[in-house]
Order: sequence, then C-alpha cells, then structure tokens
Amino acid sequence: MSGHSKWKTIAHKKGAADAKRGKIFSRLSKEMMIAARQGGGNIEMNIMLRNVVQKARAANMPVDNIDRAIKKGTGELESAALEEAVYEGYASGGVGLIVVALTDNRKRAAAEIRHIFSKNGSSFASQGAVGRGFQRKGQIFVDVEQVEEEKLMDVILNAGAEDMKRDGDQYEILTEPSAFQGVVDALAAAEIPTVSAESSLVPDTYVPISDKSVASSILRFVNELEENDDVQDVYTNMNVGDEVLKEIEAENGD
Repeated sequence: MSGHSKWKTIAHKKGAADAKRGKIFSRLSKEMMIAARQGGGNIEMNIMLRNVVQKARAANMPVDNIDRAIKKGTGELESAALEEAVYEGYASGGVGLIVVALTDNRKRAAAEIRHIFSKNGSSFASQGAVGRGFQRKGQIFVDVEQVEEEKLMDVILNAGAEDMKRDGDQYEILTEPSAFQGVVDALAAAEIPTVSAESSLVPDTYVPISDKSVASSILRFVNELEENDDVQDVYTNMNVGDEVLKEIEAENGD
C-alpha cells in the first residue's frame, strides 16, 4: 500500500513472510521490465531502472532475478508483454483508491480487480474521478533517529526538494518528479539512509478515519487488492489516528 507512512505498513505485516517475499519479487521484476523496456538496460543511464534495482537490492532480491528481469525488458530474453492498467474507486468513509496494475491480460485483471471491489461493497469509478485528487511526486521516508532535522532539511532543500514534514518516527520528503533523483543522490552523498524512495501518487488532501471498524475494513480491502498478482500499487487518501492504529495493530497481534 502506498500513501500515508503511519499506517501503510500494517497490511504488509499480514500473511506469511515467504509468500510476501515472492509477491514483492514479482512486482519488482515487472517494474524492472517496464523500466528497461522504456529506457534501456543500463542502470547508470536509466534513472527509473536504477531506482527499481535499488529497491530490489534492499529487498534482498537475488542478482540473477534482477538480471533476468532487465534482460526481459530489453528483449534479450523472451517474456509476456506487460501493459499498465489503472482502476479507481471508493472505499468506506469516502476514501479514494487508485489501483495500478501491470498485466499481460487486461480483461483478466479488470475482472479480478472488479470482483475484489464488489466483495468489499464498492465498484469502479469513472477514470479520473479519484485521480484528480492525487499528484505524481517523489516520496522519500527517513527515520528521525538517522539524522538531525536541520541537517536533513538543509540537504534536501539544496537538492531541490519541495517539502518535508515529520510523520511519527519518520520524515516524509516530497519532490517534483524531475527533482527526485537529485534529492535521492544528495541523501546518499550525505550518508543519510532512507526507509524508502519512490515515485508515488500523493493525495492533495487526506480523508480522516477515526472509526476502528471502518479503518480495519479499508485495510482489508487494500490488502486483498495487493494480493492480486497483477496489482503493482494501491494508493489511498486515508489518514488514521495513532490510537486507532494501535488498536488495529493489537488486534492483528503486531
């Protein structure tokens, strides 16, 4: 799940670790294939590919898997053609959802994702109905324990970042897409480790959810979507309070 840092990790804690690892590797492979297809297989020359490879290495993805995915993207190895499909809709409480899929079968992906929406009492919205409330941004998270706020602010602003705010035990840094790589490189040069760094869809405003049952149902909905093999990312504009999060985590045994 992509979005608000405080609660996005909850759904990722569910399920068997091995199954999750396999799912992560599959998604990263697809991302690398698309990046290599669009910009070539040279990691130094292809910023998008470099970012995905960094994520793959951080996830301990085997080198052979990374090389194979890149070669599939460049056409050196045969692979099914992948295309992006985007679906939009609403969850409980008026929370917006944007589902991004990479699939070799659009009809199958649409049918399966529509079924998940239906199971959760929702349906697809018209294209752009939800998306108009999101913007493409570079989104970087840094643990507060890793760096002093003043130093971090100085590094990122000099590198062209747009905004930074503290969110619990992390700093969230936002950039325009064109400035993203420069900020990532500046953090690396300053030896400031990141929790995550990716191109993301960030909502203009968040929908506050204070009811635990509503928050839990939305998280289950998102988790079901993420379990689908074709789904790459799920973006939402839900914002849950700390106390509600603690109650949900307690119920899940986290």
